[in-house]
Amino acid sequence: MTTEFLGIPESELAAAKALATAREIEQQPRMLVRTHALVAQMHAELAAFIAPVAGNPNARVILTGAGTSAYIGQCLAPLLDRQVAARVDAVPTTDIVGCPRLYLDPEQPLLLVSFGRSGNSPESLAAVDLAEKLVKDVRHLVVTCNPKGGLANLDVRQALTIQLPEETHDESFAMTSSFSCMMYATLAAFSADGALDARIGPLANAMARVIAGKRKVLRTLAEQKFERVVYLGSGLFQGLAREATLKLGELTNGAVATCFDSPLGFRHGPKTFVSERTVVFVFVSNDPLTCRYDHDLIDELRRDGRAAHVVEVTARPRAGHLASSIVLEGMEQAPDADLLWPYIAAAQVYAFFASRALGLAPDNPNPQGLVNRVVQGVTLHPLEG
Repeated sequence: MTTEFLGIPESELAAAKALATAREIEQQPRMLVRTHALVAQMHAELAAFIAPVAGNPNARVILTGAGTSAYIGQCLAPLLDRQVAARVDAVPTTDIVGCPRLYLDPEQPLLLVSFGRSGNSPESLAAVDLAEKLVKDVRHLVVTCNPKGGLANLDVRQALTIQLPEETHDESFAMTSSFSCMMYATLAAFSADGALDARIGPLANAMARVIAGKRKVLRTLAEQKFERVVYLGSGLFQGLAREATLKLGELTNGAVATCFDSPLGFRHGPKTFVSERTVVFVFVSNDPLTCRYDHDLIDELRRDGRAAHVVEVTARPRAGHLASSIVLEGMEQAPDADLLWPYIAAAQVYAFFASRALGLAPDNPNPQGLVNRVVQGVTLHPLEG
């Protein structure tokens, strides 16, 4: 029996240097279920570790990482900030390292939540070190996919690690299952015990349906080789739109120009990015108010008639718009948080096929080495004063 990933035989993917990326996209629903079980087993330990900071209204939680890992925090921070007493912010490690005193308050208790696929990015390790040096009361929650990485083996005052299944330590250049599972693990860690038990099945199944059931339409779109692609999202989906643009930029080696924004923000200048060779994807909210603003912008773009395609990625399709929608069946009543995973799956699949359409190798789309799986070329300068 021939093994396939994303509808393509394994042998063909291997020959095209696309096997790791395809496999890691397709494995995500299974990995999410395993991540759920793993975090559930740790819940008492996690709650005890997180509570002293999360329950303190004078304390701060910083969600941090670089690149894709930073966007995990940008997706979750608005939600977690509503759930816990402490202030919750997403601050990339690249910002902390460049301007540590702007983001680290010596007197404010801090929980630094560090994301890392490899756990070896120089900025990730430097951010931990800076927090240790500058903040009097700091503890570190590490969410990582690599047990041998630097983040998983910190020598600090207070640390706890969520070590994800080894399959999530993506071999490919672009982060896919590492992103989705680190994001899920963090949401689960900050949720009440059992709060996600009834949600993980529908969430993982919705992601699987996108990967298996929407790949043909996404492949057809990708093979049109659009010159520009826009991702838009409100609320939690702003961070997801940013991750979607990065995924496409990485897998097409910069050959496709990308842009991200919120639907309301897009009118304030960025809308000029749209050309006749542009496809616009909008991650539509399930919130009744927010989705009205999403729909307003979608309808406006279609009336403008400038973009080649405007695609609604939605759990609540509108009559008369099905032909230009990617629909998540069975998620009509889901909170927006649960849509993060099936929505990003659509963007990952599109990026994979866009890479293939351009004749690139998705597992290593930049063979020149200008960018690397683990960032290189960073000079860390000493903290002065």
